[in-house]
Amino acid sequence: MRILFVADGRSPIALQWIEHFANSDYEVHLASSFPCQPNLKLASLRIIPVALSGSSAAGSGWSLLPVGMRTRLRSWLGPLTIGSAAAKLKALINDIRPGLVHAMRIPYEGMLAAAADPAAPLLISSWGNDFTLHARSNLFMADATRRAMRRADSFHSDTQRDVRLAKDWGFASNKPTIVVPGNGGVRTDIFYPPKTAPTQPRVINPRGIRAYVRNDAFFHAIPIVLREMPDVIFECPAMKGEPEAEGWVRKLGIEKSVKLLAKLTARELADRYRGSEVMVSPSTHDGTPNSLLEAMACGVLPVLGDLDSIREWITDGENGLLVDPIDPKALAAAIIKGLKDSGLRERAARQNAQLISELANYKKNMNEAENFYKKLVA
Repeated sequence: MRILFVADGRSPIALQWIEHFANSDYEVHLASSFPCQPNLKLASLRIIPVALSGSSAAGSGWSLLPVGMRTRLRSWLGPLTIGSAAAKLKALINDIRPGLVHAMRIPYEGMLAAAADPAAPLLISSWGNDFTLHARSNLFMADATRRAMRRADSFHSDTQRDVRLAKDWGFASNKPTIVVPGNGGVRTDIFYPPKTAPTQPRVINPRGIRAYVRNDAFFHAIPIVLREMPDVIFECPAMKGEPEAEGWVRKLGIEKSVKLLAKLTARELADRYRGSEVMVSPSTHDGTPNSLLEAMACGVLPVLGDLDSIREWITDGENGLLVDPIDPKALAAAIIKGLKDSGLRERAARQNAQLISELANYKKNMNEAENFYKKLVA
């Protein structure tokens, strides 16, 4: 099987998925929307920038803009760049002649692959907020999303919700779909529960700085928690050096209780999970966050925004806590409850371990995805 992936080659989510096929002796090609050098066994790598993802944009101060501003600019200008990028991708497809093209995300890789109109079956994935946030951001994004869904021959999502939404956006109900986590699932040799309980109450927020994650509410919840539980330590991977995060910590005077960490490797992140009792994800748009599954696998109690996609995994008060993600008081109350209620944490850890085993095991899910590919090619 000759597979062409159209994806962000920097993304750990995409790379973990692609790795399965690269290591299974298939002929795997990658057209990356961002400059990258992935450590994968690839037959070819081609960089095709789209939606301001090229190095020239980053070099002109693009990376210095706030995340929310970058997202808004890409949503308005990004669809206008698809045509020229699609011509490059089409030429690559004609050269490679893949048996399957898999675009891993609707904006902008799915839009790009749909515009290139491959002769091979086109599988498009949705990630998290493709429909609930990006598709609805403006008329250009809405139109490009509909074009992608109408052109797709098959659809992959990490939630049942997005399978329903895909049909609302033009995906034909008689075409094949598959629902598995976007990165294939959890690698349980890396993400597993601790042998002993943490010695100090710790809370981890692994989401980094994203336009749809209400870290403002999270940081404003911290002083409320500390007034009742002053010994709690809050760890925030991928926030070191981020002006927004550093500003909130200084403004709120919580430097002694908050650790802004650099971006961690998977194994480093797993160690941080195992040293924590509560994981916080205050997002207003999401699919199935990989950080949620990894925290569940490590026995950490999840506290998340109350979203329909999250409710596919979490039942409030049973295996996690769901709150209004923009309400610091609600977040603080849930964090305090999670830290104080050891019985809830233990019950949730048992239930979540079973869910991970049944629905989010990487090897099992990737075998299912491989069989799905074979049916599409056949």
